[in-house]
Formats: sequence, C-alpha cells, structure tokens
Amino acid sequence: MAKHVAVLKGGWSHEREVSLSSGGECAQALRNAGYEVTEIDVKRDIASVLGELKPDVVFNALHGRFGEDGTIQGLLEILGIPYTHSGVLASSVAMDKHQAKVMFKSAGVPVTDHVIATRDAIARSHVMAPPYVVKPYNDGSSVNVFIVKEGQEHPPQEILRTDWDGDEELMVERFIPGRELTCAVMGDVALGVIEIVTDLAFYNYEAKYVSGGSRHELPAQVSPKIYEKVQKMSLMAHAALGCRGVSRSDFRYDPRGGDDGELVCLEINTQPGMTKTSLVPELAAHAGHSFEELVSWMVEDASCNR
Repeated sequence: MAKHVAVLKGGWSHEREVSLSSGGECAQALRNAGYEVTEIDVKRDIASVLGELKPDVVFNALHGRFGEDGTIQGLLEILGIPYTHSGVLASSVAMDKHQAKVMFKSAGVPVTDHVIATRDAIARSHVMAPPYVVKPYNDGSSVNVFIVKEGQEHPPQEILRTDWDGDEELMVERFIPGRELTCAVMGDVALGVIEIVTDLAFYNYEAKYVSGGSRHELPAQVSPKIYEKVQKMSLMAHAALGCRGVSRSDFRYDPRGGDDGELVCLEINTQPGMTKTSLVPELAAHAGHSFEELVSWMVEDASCNR
C-alpha cells in the first residue's frame, strides 16, 4: 500500500504564498510518483489535524518562521511522525543567521563581518562603514532587506516606518560585491553550483519568485577551483549545523581579492523553495534527478530524531 504523505504548506509567515506554491507542486509530484497525498494549509490547530489524519510521513513545505525554525519539527517529534528536511536543532540554528555564522566560522567556513543592532540605532547612524546590508537575522526570502551603498550619507530610514512588520533587532552585514553563487546538498552529496544573475538591485523576493526576475547559470561559469570550493563549503555548512535531507547554501564571490578572490557563505536554507523557479529542483535535475525522484527521495529519507 502506498505511503500516506501529508504535505504541510501555507502557514502564517512572510513566506506563506511561496510555501503554498512549493507545497502544491511537491504534492502533485508525489501523487505522480504513486504516493497517497493530503495537502494541509497549516493553521494553529495543526497538531489536532495531524493527530486525526495519522499520515505515514510529513513532507514539510513550510517556509519562514514556525515552519523552518524548529517549531513544527518539535511538534512532529512529539507526535512521532517522520518528516522531511532538517530536525529541531539544525532548523533553529540555521534560521538564526547570527548563530549559524558563529557555527560556520568555528567549522572553517568563511563568513562576512556583521553586528546585531536595533532598528533605531541602525536608522540613526551608520553602525558599520558602508557598503553594508541590513536584513532580518531570523527570516527568509529577502524580506525587509536594504543595501547601503558606499558613500551613502544616511542609513535606510524605511526601517522606521509605522507599518514595519519585522523585528526590532536586525543584522548589519558587510556587503560583498561580486557574484551570487548557490549550491544544494542532498543527503551527503553536494550537487552543482548555480550563479544567480539578476538585473534588480539584488536577489530579492521579486528576483526569486517572479518569472524572469533572475537567470540561473548552471553550471556556474567560475574556475574549477572555486566551483569545487563552493561544493566543499556547502557540505561543511550542512555538517556544521547537523542538517538532514536537502539544504541549500548561498555564497557571495568577489573575484577581485587575489588569486582566488573572496568567497563567503551568507546562510544555509534548511527549507529551500520547491517552486518552478526554485534552485534545488534545478540543481537536482542537473544531477539527473527528476522532480518526482527528488521529492520521493525526500519522503523515503524522512524520519524522527533528525
């Protein structure tokens, strides 16, 4: 009898719409692969819903807070339902970009300098010499991100707007010019390396999820040495946090800094997007895995105690 898979999607984070898209596409691919699938738009009663449904496996297609920060993972551990992606600790640490960078640095993965400061302090004066990036340290999809360019006189004042829906503390991170590279890990294997090219200010929400917002060059046109270094660092980042299943690590590469340039890891995504424009399905396809094979592998890899 086919496994009954509950696909969790939606939720109430900033990334709800992306999650609905990811979940819907994963659910259809799992049906095509022969699984019995129930799609669940996650609400606050998710524990009772799953308790009644009693699926064999949960495919976690949630993005952002609650779905990606160890919270839903802890609930699934309590319910004893095997689930995909990383476990409680790895999910929690990865979602906190400050803590993740501490772990990366201790594991030998290079990162860029940063400070954590309040909205008020950041808006009042430069807390770091420009150029720098202001962003949430525990949210995703490039929501509420601002780039302060070299020579810019004032910090971003938008973070003081009255309808601000982010946190009071933000990360201010040294801006690394150059190229955007990303690499996925599937199990214990690093897949290919993509360069993300966009005509927008940076790889923001629109670039990620709007058709035509960015171009993906696969394989990335970098030297074999840098290509292999990105793969190696992705595996190191995945292992440093104890990630499971599929993860995706994002990098900035400035080729100007000497022979090898400067390559830094920005963050790791434990719940990477799974839409038609998403990077992980593209990387998996490049490695010879169809979308159906990818999501099936994730279901078969699911477990508790992750």
